[in-house]
Amino acid sequence: MIMFNQIKFGLFISMVFLFIQCSGDELEPGAGVGGEMMEEEPAVMEPTIMFRKADGADPSDAANQDRITDNVWITRGNTGGQIYNAAVESSSDKDESPTGTRWAIGTTNDIENLTFDTFRNTFNNKPKTNAVGTNVVVELVQDSIFINLRMTQWSEGRSGGGGFAYTRTEL
Repeated sequence: MIMFNQIKFGLFISMVFLFIQCSGDELEPGAGVGGEMMEEEPAVMEPTIMFRKADGADPSDAANQDRITDNVWITRGNTGGQIYNAAVESSSDKDESPTGTRWAIGTTNDIENLTFDTFRNTFNNKPKTNAVGTNVVVELVQDSIFINLRMTQWSEGRSGGGGFAYTRTEL
């Protein structure tokens, strides 16, 4: 019986040494057991932030502004209209808002081929019908940052309360 236990102990020690010896081996990225190349894993989706301003919520309250950077705080007034940059604007300007941003339809994966314009021009002057569900890239001009954004909700009309929601790239 003692001999059998010594053999089991010896096998156990051998396995431990084998494990320790093999644990220091490094494989090339993408290499499987035996060094054969494996198919690469799919790219991980970039983390996103979900922002929502409810209908009737106070646009001057920080809780109802997506404070992306110190220079860009996106919100929308309660009488409708378009979004604006509360860091530098107190309401939206149909032709310029949100100040400090430029917009393009697409994603950052194709940034070299995108054409940037104002928010309103990007959506052919109809953000309430053309923005929801569209992938866009937003350039935060002063910060030199490009983010992916997808509008998910837009309350319509002057009595709609100014609600809107989107997902965007986390910084």
